[in-house]
Amino acid sequence: MGDVLIVMLPALILAGILWAVAAALKPRNLGISDAERYQLELAVRSRAHYEAQVRAAMAARARVDASTRPSQNAQQQSQQEEHARAALGARPGSFSDAGRPGHMGAVLPGGQLSPQFTLQLQSLARSGHKMQAIRLLRQATHSDLLTAKNYVDRL
Repeated sequence: MGDVLIVMLPALILAGILWAVAAALKPRNLGISDAERYQLELAVRSRAHYEAQVRAAMAARARVDASTRPSQNAQQQSQQEEHARAALGARPGSFSDAGRPGHMGAVLPGGQLSPQFTLQLQSLARSGHKMQAIRLLRQATHSDLLTAKNYVDRL
């Protein structure tokens, strides 16, 4: 029995050393569990998806803006044409609303409605004359029926 121990003891020690070296050289996963790794991957995919949605929304808004808003040159040209029509249409004895000093038009230069015009639309809508308010808004802004109706309904 003593001879077996003399042979087996160094073999067991050698096997233990080889196991320790193999365990030490084994690649590690840096302490991240599978659940944590999945959460990180999910966060990266979620961030990429959100960024793609933001890019798509910005592109869609740019397309809508481009189709609904005229360019600066076209806006200036239309304003010049309106001023020319107003100058030709004004007769010496008559006053138009645009020509009166202190009177503001329905639409301000920035594209917003003037406060007086908005109050007029509000009073028409609240007194039960929504159709007149819609018609007046469409004439002033050259907007479509649905847009004008939605605006008057929100007043």
